[in-house]
Amino acid sequence: MDLDNPKTTIERSAIIKRKFFLKYVYLDFYNTFKKLSKDVPKGKRVEIGSGGGFIKEKIPGCITSDVMQLPGCDMCFPAEKMPFKNNSLSATYMLNTFHHIKDPQKALSEFLRCLKRGGKVVMIEPFNSNWGRFIYKNFHHEPFDTNANWKIQKKGDLSSANGALPWIVFYRDKKRFQKLFPRLKIIFFNPHTPLRYLLSGGFTLPQLLPNLFYPLVSKLETLIAPANNHIGMFVTIVLKKS
Repeated sequence: MDLDNPKTTIERSAIIKRKFFLKYVYLDFYNTFKKLSKDVPKGKRVEIGSGGGFIKEKIPGCITSDVMQLPGCDMCFPAEKMPFKNNSLSATYMLNTFHHIKDPQKALSEFLRCLKRGGKVVMIEPFNSNWGRFIYKNFHHEPFDTNANWKIQKKGDLSSANGALPWIVFYRDKKRFQKLFPRLKIIFFNPHTPLRYLLSGGFTLPQLLPNLFYPLVSKLETLIAPANNHIGMFVTIVLKKS
């Protein structure tokens, strides 16, 4: 299906809810969002690029949004032009969204403008580990270019992407990021989840294990967590406004 067609995102929402492994990966990621934003100041919480997700099951009252008009999304806007007042948001969440933002520097400026002091940007994104890079470069439809600059040139809302972008901005070019945004501190950078998403089959392949194996795979990932810098497929990044 055409990735830039809203119908594709609607179908993806149905896929998430009927695939046990995939649904629980999402739930675990939303629980991470909730845990890492417990200490933010009172205010609006906004998810950027909500797509087919269901963050409100874990964070009730969170404003959902997307760059496309979608059923179930409260608002429609790009991350580079957020319709919120200065210092009005307590948290901004992104799940596999940052690597689709065409101008991340402009988006980060918007996050900084909109967040209250002590507010956070919490995101979970693809990670450039040895294992993650191998999977994304060889078995995933999105580009994964570790040598690219910050901007994405393609025009499509979802077809334009660079899976390596979060690693580029917050790891490879960390000094540049810190110089541009001294008030956005990277307070958490944690690679994780080398197996569960793969075993879910994602959006295109069948689930590879029976449902009852999910807790066992989660336990295995906990045991091998010390190797996540080399094998993690995702990374949780938290920015805090000082």
